[in-house]
Amino acid sequence: MRSDRGPQDLSRLIWRTSSYSTGAGQCVQVAELPDGGRAVRDSKNPGGQPHFFALGEWDAFVKGVRAGASDL
Repeated sequence: MRSDRGPQDLSRLIWRTSSYSTGAGQCVQVAELPDGGRAVRDSKNPGGQPHFFALGEWDAFVKGVRAGASDL
C-alpha cells in the first residue's frame, strides 16, 4: 500500500461506503481505480489523501477479512 500512488484526478472516482457502516461517522469509503486497484479514505476527511492498493493487495486483504484473519 502506498499513499502516493494513484490517479492525479480523484474527482472522477466513485466512492462507496460499506453497507455495514453505522452512519455514526466511523466509515471507510472505497473507490475502484482505472487499473483495477482500490483507493480507500476516511469518510470524515474526504479531502484527505487516500491510501492506494494494487489489485493483488486488495484481493489479499478481502480474502483475509472473509477468512476471519482480521479483528474487525
